Amino acid sequence: MLTDQLATDLGQQLLKRHWQCTVAESCTGGSLAAAITDCPGSSQWFTCGFVTYSNEAKQRMLGVAANTLIRFGAVSEETAREMAEGALRKSAVQVSAAITGVAGPGGGSLKKPVGTVWIAWASEFQPTLAQCYHFDGDRLIIRGQAVNAALDGLIALTRRET
Repeated sequence: MLTDQLATDLGQQLLKRHWQCTVAESCTGGSLAAAITDCPGSSQWFTCGFVTYSNEAKQRMLGVAANTLIRFGAVSEETAREMAEGALRKSAVQVSAAITGVAGPGGGSLKKPVGTVWIAWASEFQPTLAQCYHFDGDRLIIRGQAVNAALDGLIALTRRET
């Protein structure tokens, strides 16, 4: 499904429940927030986005623990979960998504090659979910796939909460 349709579907789901969402992004650099705010009327269901590209920003803006970053790295399940939970807490909304990964072309490693992306979804209603993806393509394609996966997960989360 196209990004704009996913964002529109998310908005419809959130409006039905009178909920709002927020996002926290690293490797996508604000692309998820941009996709959401491209939807007319998104101000009714989207409060804000955090672009926390550096580890210091993840700590300061979202409350990601320094020990988490040292022990697991920025591209990890633990960091994605703390990012999603921090965004939820800082924004006082019902649901959030967080993306952290290696979009390339450099920065990859044997353990975390280019295309490795962790996405987490938090809500005030259930435990935080996280999933690791291994996307193929160049930087733009990887970022686009991450945005779509985050939107898919947010839609699924809103549907589970009925």
